[in-house]
Amino acid sequence: MTTRSFAVLGYSGLVGSHLARMLAVDSRYARGVLVGRRATGALRDARVAEVVVDFDRLVDARELLAVDDVYCCLGTTIKKAGSQEAFRKVDFDIPVAAAREARAAGARQFLVVTAVGADASSRVFYSRVKGEAEAALAALDFPAGLKVFRPSILIGERGESRPGERVAMAVMNVTRPLFAGGLARYRAIDAEAVARAMHRAAFEPPAPGVRVYEGPSLFALAG
Repeated sequence: MTTRSFAVLGYSGLVGSHLARMLAVDSRYARGVLVGRRATGALRDARVAEVVVDFDRLVDARELLAVDDVYCCLGTTIKKAGSQEAFRKVDFDIPVAAAREARAAGARQFLVVTAVGADASSRVFYSRVKGEAEAALAALDFPAGLKVFRPSILIGERGESRPGERVAMAVMNVTRPLFAGGLARYRAIDAEAVARAMHRAAFEPPAPGVRVYEGPSLFALAG
């Protein structure tokens, strides 16, 4: 009998939207919940609920996160967020708060998208926040582990227009074969491939601790 369950935060984003669709048709899951700030109605499945929450009061959403697998695809850019403080809220405060509530609710594992170069000691604000988030999540010690996915530039159709990023994606897509060896982790990757890697990683043998997928390991898992 299938009893496994999931929750997805950031399901309206580039990676999260692909992931939500994959999980919804996976018969190994008995139920799932999409947790967000606003309803999209994009996914209709009897086993999957879409729930609007206040990300400033995630303690109220603890019971929603009482699942086996929590997938976190939340993320923004400093430009879109408007300030470093706002960026940190989306990429550190909310994911860590959600993970804390999920851990308290009995979630088994947490799978999160950060970014290539994430490093808590980095001088680059963006990379430092990503690294600090990873460290804070690791400290929660999920029973079946923390799985971290560090893609470089994501390729895919976004809901909002980012002209500069579109140019960068086009260049990275054309030059992907040049990123080999130690540069492999900087190779652009399709958002759907990242979602696929997360989905597959969730069903790997459970193990406590942290596992990082970046560069070759991420591409290999995505297949």
